[in-house]
Amino acid sequence: MTPKNNRQVRLKSRPNGIPQADNFEIVDAAVPELAERQFLVRNAYLSVEPAMRGWVAAVANYSRPVGIGEVMRSFAAGTVVASRHPGYAEGEAVMGMLGWQDYAVSDGASITRKVKEADLPLSLSLGILGLNGVTAYFGLLDVGQPRPGDTVVVSTAAGAVGSAAGQIAKLMGCRTVGLTGGAAKVKLCRDEFGYDAAIDYKAGKLDAALAAACPRGVDVYFDNTAGAISDAVLRQLAIGARIVICGTASVSSWDPPPAGPRVERHILVKRARMAGILVFDYQHRYEEAVARLAAWIREGRIRYREEIVDGIENCPGAIAELYRGENLGKRLIRLGR
Repeated sequence: MTPKNNRQVRLKSRPNGIPQADNFEIVDAAVPELAERQFLVRNAYLSVEPAMRGWVAAVANYSRPVGIGEVMRSFAAGTVVASRHPGYAEGEAVMGMLGWQDYAVSDGASITRKVKEADLPLSLSLGILGLNGVTAYFGLLDVGQPRPGDTVVVSTAAGAVGSAAGQIAKLMGCRTVGLTGGAAKVKLCRDEFGYDAAIDYKAGKLDAALAAACPRGVDVYFDNTAGAISDAVLRQLAIGARIVICGTASVSSWDPPPAGPRVERHILVKRARMAGILVFDYQHRYEEAVARLAAWIREGRIRYREEIVDGIENCPGAIAELYRGENLGKRLIRLGR
């Protein structure tokens, strides 16, 4: 039987910069009856991503902005509880762009994949086996192209994407240096994620710390921050370096563009390459990445950290908390039943 009530987190107002709790509202909505070739998913976990800042911005980046009054766009994982679709059966676990809500109706277009890793927690399909891990996998291996012996520097090194990128680099035989904020995250990078060195960028003297940790220069930079942190890394590039642009978390607004050093001279003199990574471009290869990541997890070669909070009422402020660096691990909202 189709449930009657569906709590939804909707965008109430357009944020100026990083979305705050008062930009959202939680409303009760009816769950519609299913049409032919539709199915109903009961969400178990809702994801919180740095990319959500761009999804609600007034100016479109790589996707249409979430409209005022619309359910907040989000990856979610859950179980099919009713189906009129031949390709989706009741009881199957799925992950996709299902939104910040208890229930989501889909015709399959919003589904990224069926979750087949029954021996692993479903929540991983939103983290190390989801957007974050797959971004790290293709960003590092396809764009960064690390070679054994390379020095790989990762910013937001303790985060969901950064921690995966650093560990994959270690598996490729690289020396890894993590950039993070605060003593707790430095310890996490070293003790749990196996970085060879971890630097607290908040401690000051970043240029000197990078020079000491990377005496032969930086061969691959996995950039999740942009801004002053990345300016410091660029000054340490090795000849032939590869720069992976994954995120710009340290810059609150790109209108007008932030002032800072230009990259052209670094790229020219060091004969470096810089390219962006959007995981949506790799959807046709998603299963390749998930299969390899899952195997590494089962073998104990990749570790992950999740920070799970209970209740949909924690959604509105979650993006701002992420940008304040309050999480230690992948931030997820669990919907209790």
